[in-house]
Amino acid sequence: MCLSHPTAGYYMNTSKPVIGSEGDFITSPEISQVFGELLGVWLLSQWMYAGSGREIRLLELGPGRGTLMHDVLRVFSQFPAARSATKEIHLVETSPAMRATQEAKLSFLAQTHGWTLHWHDGVDQVQHDCSKFTLALAHEFFDALPFHLLQKTHHGWQEVLITSERDPAAPTVLKPDTSAPSLDFSSTAAPLPTNTSRFRQVLSPTPTPSSTVLGLSSTRFQKLPIGSRIEVSPTSFKIARRLGELLHDSEDGSQSAGSALIVDYGGDKVYGNSFRAFKDHKIVDPFYRPGQCDLTVNVDFAYLKEASADLGQMTCYLKCATQISDISCRHVATHHGPLSQAIFLHRMGLQPRLDALKAAAKDEERRKQIDQAAKRLVDPTGMGTQYQVMGMTGKTKKVLTDEERWPFIEAVQHPESAGVGQQPSTV
Repeated sequence: MCLSHPTAGYYMNTSKPVIGSEGDFITSPEISQVFGELLGVWLLSQWMYAGSGREIRLLELGPGRGTLMHDVLRVFSQFPAARSATKEIHLVETSPAMRATQEAKLSFLAQTHGWTLHWHDGVDQVQHDCSKFTLALAHEFFDALPFHLLQKTHHGWQEVLITSERDPAAPTVLKPDTSAPSLDFSSTAAPLPTNTSRFRQVLSPTPTPSSTVLGLSSTRFQKLPIGSRIEVSPTSFKIARRLGELLHDSEDGSQSAGSALIVDYGGDKVYGNSFRAFKDHKIVDPFYRPGQCDLTVNVDFAYLKEASADLGQMTCYLKCATQISDISCRHVATHHGPLSQAIFLHRMGLQPRLDALKAAAKDEERRKQIDQAAKRLVDPTGMGTQYQVMGMTGKTKKVLTDEERWPFIEAVQHPESAGVGQQPSTV
C-alpha cells in the first residue's frame, strides 16, 4: 500500500519525482550511460551465443524512468543483426506516471527501428514464447517488493507484525549508515525533525500459517538458531520463478529461451534487519511519512536461485507460500554469480568504454564528469560492492563454455586485481 496504492502509493505520485537529484534516491543508470551499455553488451552476447537467430524480446521489470532500457536499446541499434532481430520491448510497470515517463523516453527510438512497446502490470502477464529469445533486466526491482519479517522462537517461526499503537521511544530518523547501499554518504546528513512514530513492530503471540510455511521454504532458514530474524519475500520467489520459466525452453531442453540480469543490493544470504526507507537522499525510519518515502530491503539472492531450481520436496510448502497453483519441480534456470557490480563492470569492458567516451568529449570538464561518474559505480566503499549482479540463463542439457558464462567465472588473478580481469577475445 505504501508504494503501490493507486492514489496514495509512493511510486504513483505525479507531483514529485522519485529518482534523481530532485527525488529521494539515485540509481546506477542515471549516474552513467556506461552502466546500461555494458549490461546491454552482456545481453547481446547471450543472444549471439544461444539465440540461434531467433527474434529478440526485451523485458524489464520496474523500468524506472526508462534510462536503463534506453541505453540497452542504443547498444542493440548499433548492430544490424540485433537491430533487425529485436521486435518487442516489454515493460512491467504498475505506475501510470512512470509509464508516461518511460514512453516519452523510449518511443522515438522504438518508432525509428520499428520496435513495439508493451506494458504489463505484472510479469505473469508476459506470455511464455520460446520461439523468441527473451532478454530480461531487473535493476533495483526485487528490493522494493513486500516481505514478511519472521523471528525464530522455541515455538517455531513467529511473524513480526505492525501495530498502530503509539511508541514514544521510537525514533523517526536514523543516522546515515555508510555501509548501507544505494547512497553515497560523503558527509553526515542533517537529521530531520523528530516525530513520535504511529506504528511499531510487535511479535505475533503464536506461529501463524504464513510464518510456519515461509520458515520452511528454505533449508537455510531451518538451520538458524533461536532468536534469529529473517526477511522473506514470497512475492520475490514467485516473480523469480516466473522469470526463470520465461527463459526456459519447455520442449526438449536442448536450448535456452533467454537470459536475464538481476542487479540489486543484498547478497547470497538471508537478512534480518535491512528494512529501511529513503527520503530526500537520507535514510529514515520506515514508518516516517508512509506513502512519501521509498521503502527497501536487501535482496536474498540465494532465495531467488532456489525459486528457479529443482524444488523437490519443498514444492508443497512453496505452492502455499507463493500462491502458485501450477508450480513444477523442474529446474528452469541456471544461475551465474552474484558478482559485485565493480567486478561485473570491469570485466565487461568498463575501462575501454570510458577511454572512448573521454576521447570523444569536447572539453576537460566533460572528461572529468565521465570519469567521476564511472568511479562512483565501482567504488569499493560504495556502489561497487553494495550492488550485486546475478545472471540467469534458461536451463539446458549443454555445459556452458567460459565464454558463455563470462563474466561469471572464477577469478584467475590475484585478489587485488580480480575485479578487472580480461575478457575472452571471442566476446
